[in-house]
Amino acid sequence: MSSTDQEEKTAASSEDGNARQVDGVVDRQQQTIKPGISKFTRWYRSPLFNVILVGLIAFTQFGIWGALNYTGAGGQQEPYLVNGANSLTFGILANKIGIKWVLMIGTLGYAPYSASLYVNNRYGTEWFVLVGGATCGIAASALWATEGAIALGYGDIKDRGKFTGIWLGLRELGQLIGASISLSLNVSTQGRGKVGYTTYLVLISLQCLGLPLAWLISSPEKVIKSDGTKLKLHSTEEKRTAKQELKKMWSLLKRKQMFLMIPILIGFQWNSTYLGIHLAKYFSVRSRTLGALVSGIVATFANIFWGWFFDLKMISRPRLAKICWLFFVVLMLGTFSWQVANEKLYAESNPRITLDWENPGFGRGFGSVIILRFLNESHYMFTYWLVGAFFDDLETLTLAVGIVRSFESIGSCIAFGVGASTVAPMVNLVISFAMYGFTIPATTWVVWLVPERPVDIRKAEDGPSKEEMDAVVISRAAVAVDGPHP
Repeated sequence: MSSTDQEEKTAASSEDGNARQVDGVVDRQQQTIKPGISKFTRWYRSPLFNVILVGLIAFTQFGIWGALNYTGAGGQQEPYLVNGANSLTFGILANKIGIKWVLMIGTLGYAPYSASLYVNNRYGTEWFVLVGGATCGIAASALWATEGAIALGYGDIKDRGKFTGIWLGLRELGQLIGASISLSLNVSTQGRGKVGYTTYLVLISLQCLGLPLAWLISSPEKVIKSDGTKLKLHSTEEKRTAKQELKKMWSLLKRKQMFLMIPILIGFQWNSTYLGIHLAKYFSVRSRTLGALVSGIVATFANIFWGWFFDLKMISRPRLAKICWLFFVVLMLGTFSWQVANEKLYAESNPRITLDWENPGFGRGFGSVIILRFLNESHYMFTYWLVGAFFDDLETLTLAVGIVRSFESIGSCIAFGVGASTVAPMVNLVISFAMYGFTIPATTWVVWLVPERPVDIRKAEDGPSKEEMDAVVISRAAVAVDGPHP
């Protein structure tokens, strides 16, 4: 054992025996589990198993919802603005009643909504769709507020890239299933096939698995990490009121590491709306379906690749953040420029062009769409990794994920509003291009603040000097105490 490891163990033991109480908050440091715990229990309670469960839950809920859309069940876009506001509420509620219970709420609304679409398509019943839409909105907000918090908060900082990739990668299985079914129906024709009702029922049945999967999730205090320790948790002598939680969330939002992320949260996904318009206008039905399938594959690859890359041990986290962000900016701006040229070519073509994989020029238009999809998912991974790089404790991460999801929802709401207006696709593309350019300065600032290790901000809630602490100083102090990034 190295001297550094011995010092860390000694320091940890000292902290375990001398838990401090500040302003009514007791810091319970990582505690070693009791002897006699079986291997099965350690595996069942492990962060990895819980993150896999969260990924499967995301697949059964949002993933299958997307699959039903691809198969033509008639689903509509979710009410993003309402869901975003509710994500803040459920983020607070998760800290009040427990993250597991809020996650379970998040599994109760998608299946009724999907069932209502099936009943409406088969029997023409409309009132059920309204009820299903309400349950889906509530459930989606609860799911949004908790799934990311578990993926980021249950594991160590060294595993957060991998865990985020597992969560988001499993979620993409829904798109792969839906696109595969649709492609099988349309592969030999440019028309649109029809999916049998049995297929809908199978997909809806998969959504019903969400609740039992959520029941298997371990509460934070029961999680056992790979080194035999438990999560660092904080307890209070008196439960926080909703007002105190709101105050805490507002304090978190005011931190520069958080509010400087607002532009990228709102603006990075605007091109998704444009891509839908672009595909519908210039691509055949089967080519659009192929695009959905390949996009799902590419997104899954992005999640797996960046999950591995973000956890690399040979590069410090501050340097890793800078390398990734510069790569994203250069490639995204280049792809946007390529897409502007494509859009101009297709818009001016006479007669009107229809891109199909049997026609020449298909690869040019298809390639830019797939690259943009890869970059969109890469940015999504990156934003969650940034949150995990700044904040350490589960309570703060839960609130942070609620904030992230809320501003994502605002961005989606505005983007879909622009997409629904009667503007040319080129105008929509240019707006998306400009919006991404607007996000670059603030996000660059955030990236340059990434520390070597995240900070537990609850220990310094009432200390303004801590709140304004320079991230570079934090990074240097962490390296001096803990050694280089493992």
